[in-house]
Amino acid sequence: MIHITVTGFFHVGVTVESMDRSLVFYREGLGLDVAFDTVVDGPYLREVLGLGLTEIRAVYLGIPGGGFVELLEYHGLERMSAASRPCDFGGGHLCLYVDDADATLKRSLASGGGHRGMGVVDITTGPNAGARSAYLLDPDGFPVEIFQRS
Repeated sequence: MIHITVTGFFHVGVTVESMDRSLVFYREGLGLDVAFDTVVDGPYLREVLGLGLTEIRAVYLGIPGGGFVELLEYHGLERMSAASRPCDFGGGHLCLYVDDADATLKRSLASGGGHRGMGVVDITTGPNAGARSAYLLDPDGFPVEIFQRS
């Protein structure tokens, strides 16, 4: 067996319908800062993705402590929603530590987001007992968990 090692975390990519609408949620709702905003159109994109796109607008938002949320708006081809429930295989979510889950939920809802479940809940069992959590939905339905440590 070949030994390989993960050496770090770079980013999580989220495909968006409207970059401008999504930036309101991620910047104003979650408080993430834009590291860079660019249009990528190199031929390698069509090769690595296997898609006949023309370009991608990519915005990287820095996560305190390291890494990025990469928002991607594809251009030049048909696009459809990939929204799924947390229990649907192939789905995923992003989890961010926050210092105030209630305030983050309120600010995110005011910035175009939604939420699943009952809002912020207290975690009462398991290794995270005493913490608080909520599942937000970005403007395209991508799940973003906010997690307030105990």
